[in-house]
Amino acid sequence: MLQSAGLFRAIGPIRTRSGPVHPCHSQYNKEKGYPSISYLSYKRITLDHNKSRRKVLKQLAILSGGALHIPIGFDEHGKTLRRNTPKNKGQRTITAITLGAGNRGNVYGNYASKYPDEITIVGVAEPIEIRNERYAVQHNIPEEHRFITWEHVFDKPKFADAVIITTPDDLHYGPCMAALEKGYDILLEKPIAPTAQECRDILELATKKQAIVAVCHVLRYAPYFIEMRKKILDGSIGNLLSIQHFEPIEHVHMAHSFVRGNWHNSKQTTPIILAKSCHDLDILRWFVNKPCEQISAFGDLSWFTEKNKPEGAPARCMDGCPIESSCPYSAMKIYYRDRQRTYVFDLPEDKSKHGDAILEYLRTTNYGRCVYQMENDQPDHYVANMKFEDGITVSFNMEAFTSYHGRRTRIMGSHGDIVGDMRSFTHVDFLTGERTEWSMETDGHGGGDWNLMADWVRAVAEKDASILSSSIDASVESHLMAFAAEESRKTNTIVSVQ
Repeated sequence: MLQSAGLFRAIGPIRTRSGPVHPCHSQYNKEKGYPSISYLSYKRITLDHNKSRRKVLKQLAILSGGALHIPIGFDEHGKTLRRNTPKNKGQRTITAITLGAGNRGNVYGNYASKYPDEITIVGVAEPIEIRNERYAVQHNIPEEHRFITWEHVFDKPKFADAVIITTPDDLHYGPCMAALEKGYDILLEKPIAPTAQECRDILELATKKQAIVAVCHVLRYAPYFIEMRKKILDGSIGNLLSIQHFEPIEHVHMAHSFVRGNWHNSKQTTPIILAKSCHDLDILRWFVNKPCEQISAFGDLSWFTEKNKPEGAPARCMDGCPIESSCPYSAMKIYYRDRQRTYVFDLPEDKSKHGDAILEYLRTTNYGRCVYQMENDQPDHYVANMKFEDGITVSFNMEAFTSYHGRRTRIMGSHGDIVGDMRSFTHVDFLTGERTEWSMETDGHGGGDWNLMADWVRAVAEKDASILSSSIDASVESHLMAFAAEESRKTNTIVSVQ
């Protein structure tokens, strides 16, 4: 039985980091000082443990079936995950517990499956039964180390080197503080926490405990951004003067994640500038390599609102919407006909049943609702201007309404500039006119996911935080920039970054 399985009961909606609303309830544990989740009930998959592990994997379709479970070596969009960091010979194998077996939990967990001599997953906490089951089977996790919620992990004595925290954004603080108190090292999915004070609390406790805490600012580990930063720091463009950075979310991604999805309401999760773009603020701070002093921001929710609802549109796209066939945001088009982003659904192993399963999700979850009738409040266009030390200026745009994704960056220096699109960049020397090209085919995060894992595993194995470029102390400032941007946007003022 799962730990605390006797407490299972279905009582209300829960969000997971990647997936639709599920029966559960979140509340605050005042005694322990962190959020706690009540428990839910799902039909168990009964496994015959006398079968070979390979047969069980085949039964669960982990290698090629269940849609949420990402095949080993690929990201959620089907692109090959790459690792550029060589293994340190003689490095010991570390052990880790995963809290949250959704999309990101599987990306990092799959690294362990690919490199079992570096890291072994020995525990999992996940309230969605089928995800818990599949994750446990993939990593051969014993029953006594399978948990429903993260609190149960810390009811036990410490039984691993580290914890991987891939719970929803508003459930990062509690498990991170509990893990630090227990003496675990941590891989913490971004954002660090929903408030500036909670970010500072985590930094303070991590420093006190001398823990290895890596924040999943994976773009720091992408060869594209690493090479671009080298050009800045080695003087190839002279003195850095200004940066323009653009994040095109892509219209379907916006509707999926920030209108219908887990991050649709900033009050329930985190503001979009933090949830989506703390990556970008972190990269900008990393490039400039100096503190951000002031920030001003503007942005609004302009399109995905009730005022733009088509006449006669029902609450759900599948319920006879008069413009369904001509709407680019139609849930029927995105999920059912085009089968985009279905990794958020726990689909059956039998692919012939996927269509019916998707339709059921569209009947019962937010993913089937009209984008103009949601409780969303996240801006669909956002501009932030920043002034860094020594007068360096940076502008950042985040836009929902594009047909493409992939960050675009322009870097201006006194003796050269760089223009890139996350796959390639061009450096031009102003004196000679020489153009230097750099390019690389890579996954959706520029190769950063598994390069981060490689460095974090090594840092934990060697107890050396200096191996990390996204340690907790290096990552907090970008979050403070995000909080300052949101304050500026809401108050229409220039805000100093403290």
